[in-house]
Amino acid sequence: MYQRILVATDGSDTTERALREAILLAKNQQALLRVAYVVDDASIFSDTEFVDRTAIERAWIHKGQAALEKARKAAEAEGLTIETRMLETESLGEKVAHAILEEARHWPADLIVVGTHGRKGLRHLLVGSIAEGVIRDSSIPILLVRLA
Repeated sequence: MYQRILVATDGSDTTERALREAILLAKNQQALLRVAYVVDDASIFSDTEFVDRTAIERAWIHKGQAALEKARKAAEAEGLTIETRMLETESLGEKVAHAILEEARHWPADLIVVGTHGRKGLRHLLVGSIAEGVIRDSSIPILLVRLA
């Protein structure tokens, strides 16, 4: 049914759970799987002027490379070869959800898999939700995986 599955990861437990589901689904569907990590330039450049932004950006990129490599190894353990993409928000106003959706449209994916922490109320408002942004603006079907 699905031929091109995109899953976003940030290396967290929540997105690792989503990745595991995406790997199983891709394996069962014999689908292509692309794993994306978004370097959020807005969070890098919104810090105070006294922070070494280049060092922070390098750290984000290093974290992304590690998350993508971990995803590659998890897929290979299941006999899958995957594609990985390091994405960046293009401007300070662009959101991570938008970068994920743009990647899904351009690839093009026919399913997006995202993890959600399942928080409610004030904790949800304080943390924000990339998954919510993807759901709100996507015309592509979404599989939402909650951390159990």
